Amino acid sequence: MTDTPKVLWDKCLLLIKENVSEQQFNAWFKPIAFESFNEAGRALILQVPSNFFVEYLEENYVGLLNKVLTKYFGTGLRLSYRIMVDKTHDLTQQIEPEPVADIDKTTKRTTRINQSPSTLDAAVPQDIDSQLDPRHTFSNYIEGDSNKLPRSVGLSIAEHPKSTQFNPMFIYGPSGCGKTHLINAIGVRTKELYPQKRVLYVSARLFQVQYTDSVLKNCTNDFINFYQTIDMLIVDDIQEWVSAARTQETFFYIFNHLFRNGKRIILACDRPPVDLQGMSDRLLTRFSCGLIAELEKPNIQLCIDILNSKIKRDGLSIPSEVVEFIAQTANGSVRDLEGVINSLLAFSVVYNCKIDMRLAERVIKRAVKIDDEPLTIDDILETVCNHFNVSTAAVTGRSRKRDYVVARQVSMYLAQKYTKMPASRIGKLVGGRDHSTVIHSCTQIENRMKIDKLFCSEIQSIENSFKLKR
Repeated sequence: MTDTPKVLWDKCLLLIKENVSEQQFNAWFKPIAFESFNEAGRALILQVPSNFFVEYLEENYVGLLNKVLTKYFGTGLRLSYRIMVDKTHDLTQQIEPEPVADIDKTTKRTTRINQSPSTLDAAVPQDIDSQLDPRHTFSNYIEGDSNKLPRSVGLSIAEHPKSTQFNPMFIYGPSGCGKTHLINAIGVRTKELYPQKRVLYVSARLFQVQYTDSVLKNCTNDFINFYQTIDMLIVDDIQEWVSAARTQETFFYIFNHLFRNGKRIILACDRPPVDLQGMSDRLLTRFSCGLIAELEKPNIQLCIDILNSKIKRDGLSIPSEVVEFIAQTANGSVRDLEGVINSLLAFSVVYNCKIDMRLAERVIKRAVKIDDEPLTIDDILETVCNHFNVSTAAVTGRSRKRDYVVARQVSMYLAQKYTKMPASRIGKLVGGRDHSTVIHSCTQIENRMKIDKLFCSEIQSIENSFKLKR
């Protein structure tokens, strides 16, 4: 069913409203009333309050009107204004402005990827490259205690992008914990389920470069208009903006427009909003009005799961003790884990050798920073036992007395954090226990530290003792 001219004009008003401020729209466009449209003569008549009104529109908004009217009414349009001169006697005056200019269809567009065309020029909404990495999906984003909440919420957002819950989603965590993978996975899943959605991934640095470029070329409005057409905007590493006041201000306007119109905003950062010194307060309040989700560094078990998943995908054969050693050594960094596996694969192919502990130790030295003078199990046991006032023999023995069990689990936890030994080796040195006992002990300590601030302070005190000794 073809839209009536009145419906087409209403659509024009909606598009104009997206491209001007609320005050401008209410002052100069809301008072305009549709009067008539003659299809044969391509003549459109609009009612306006006064001559001054027409002059102001023609002086300040003629370009916007031209583009909007051409978009919905087509080319060759003749626009006239009808002004009520005398309401008592129903006298009107008709003003004929310049004909609506056709958009030059012969000009070949040479827009670069994600260069900022205006909303009105973007005739086909799907014509953008989402800049997503198709390798980063939920299927290869392994779930663990450190990422369960942000992963679950991210998947829900991707499957229900129209929901306004948890908007914006602000994800933060240290480098290498999987932030970029997760926000890409959200975008990739959204495009799979809703291919018509305009999803865009952009780094904060690229956004800033694009903005600066738009200022130099005097096309900042086009830059803002482009970003205001996005259905799901994903921005990575926003800590890059802490000293960029003008970039922050521009993003503020984009954020407000998207938020008011129910569009999705996903942000990733290396720290929580409260620690973003140099970010404007009004942006920080908006970052905090949705969901703030922390991504922690993966624990040993999650590192092992991630490694096993990658090993399976790559068709490798790596002994379990080597997997544990890598998991212990990678400092909880997913990037380090992947880098070590890729290096092992390259070495095994080039030198036609098996992937064993010797090769792993050789690769680890090149791929991961390791302390020159690492702590030993004996150092850790001695410090822990002194702190809890128990003997080393009691901790390495078989007693299930609570004090001994706590000291034993803390020793294993700190050993896996500081010695880079596989769990099987730690277990043998702490009373001849197996690797599953070590992993269980580490998990118990990590979970308790999350809810027991006093216990967390005790662990930090022990760790500070290590630094003093070294």
